[in-house]
Amino acid sequence: KDIGSFYMVFGFWSVLAGTSFSSLIRWSLFNPGAKFLDPVCYNAVVTMHALVMIFFFVMPVMIGGFGNWLVPLMLEVPDMQFPRVNAFSFWVLPASLYFMGISGFVENGVGAGWTIYPPLSTFSYHGMCMDLAILSLHLAGISSIFSSINFMVTIKNMRSVDGHLLSLFPWSIKVTSFLLLTTLPVLAGGLTMLLTDRHFNT
Repeated sequence: KDIGSFYMVFGFWSVLAGTSFSSLIRWSLFNPGAKFLDPVCYNAVVTMHALVMIFFFVMPVMIGGFGNWLVPLMLEVPDMQFPRVNAFSFWVLPASLYFMGISGFVENGVGAGWTIYPPLSTFSYHGMCMDLAILSLHLAGISSIFSSINFMVTIKNMRSVDGHLLSLFPWSIKVTSFLLLTTLPVLAGGLTMLLTDRHFNT
C-alpha cells in the first residue's frame, strides 16, 4: 500500500504538470493566429504534455497505484510477490520524469510530437534534448516491465481462489500486464533503433 500511495502522489504531481502543458496549448489556440507560443515551443509543449500524461500519470496511477492497493486486497495477501522489485519499479519513475523534464529545457525542447516519428526526431532537428527524452522513455519502460512481471507472478502464485473465481480487477491487471510485457520491449527496441539512427547513421 505504501508503494501504491507513492504511485498515486507521483501521478498527482504529474497530472498537474501535464494539465499545465495542456493549458498552454489551449491558451495558444484561444485566438486564431495568436502568438502566445512560437511554433517550435508549441510542438515541444504538445510533446511534453502527451508523454507526461501517458507515461507518468495514466500508467503509474491506473496500474501502479490502483494495482498495488487493490490486487493484494482482492487476493487476500499481505503484499506483492516481490516487494523490492515493486519498490524498484516505482523509484525508477522519478528519475525518468526528471530526464523528461530536463529534455524540455535543453536546446528548444523535444518538438517531435508524442509519436516521436522521424524526421522530426532525427539528429538534424533535435540534439541532446531528444536523447534525454529517449533515455526517459527507456527508464519508464523498464519500470513498467518490472511492475508487470511482479503483478503477473503475484496473481498467479498468491491467489487464494481458482482463476475462474477471481474478481475482474485482478484479471484486468493480469491481462494488461501481459500486454505491457509484450509491447514495451518493442518500444525499447524502436527507441534503441532511433538512437543508432541518430548517432551511427544506421
